[in-house]
Amino acid sequence: MKRLDEKNREIIVSSIRDIPDFPKPGIVFKDITTLLNDGTAYSLLMSHLNERYIDYKLDFIAGIESRGFIFGSALAASLGVGFVPIRKPGKLPSTVVSEKYSLEYGTDEVQMHIDAFRGVEGARVLLVDDLIATGGTAVAAANLINKVGGNCVEACFVVELGFLPGRAKLESLTEVYSILTV
Repeated sequence: MKRLDEKNREIIVSSIRDIPDFPKPGIVFKDITTLLNDGTAYSLLMSHLNERYIDYKLDFIAGIESRGFIFGSALAASLGVGFVPIRKPGKLPSTVVSEKYSLEYGTDEVQMHIDAFRGVEGARVLLVDDLIATGGTAVAAANLINKVGGNCVEACFVVELGFLPGRAKLESLTEVYSILTV
């Protein structure tokens, strides 16, 4: 498996801005907009992901709303495979399948089209998002992929908050790859 070398990893890491106390006091938000508007860093990231996944024989890439759309759709186009959006309720126009997950105070839900994999049985799917923290959304998304007959072969994140349990929760369903672990 191809991993990013230290020099190129540092270029990507240094392009991500920290925003202290956002969205609430005590949280340091990892702002990827500065990665996206840095042509060198973004191109390097996408080239690395293309190189990593070129031999995975993927059928689809699924991206979690909304930042997963940015990385996932660009990678899908680069690899010549389909892109599948995983969205919040009420955003997809056709028949959907849903998966609820727990939040600190309550629940949330993600959905995808029931026919997202166009009848490809056992479709090989890469799940992509910008960040994994507690893992609730990512686990729900991986469950959705499996629920509609896909095979989530790996979940890929630009940033992983290693002090939270997201990776451990998700690893029971699929392999996990992160560019940067904080």
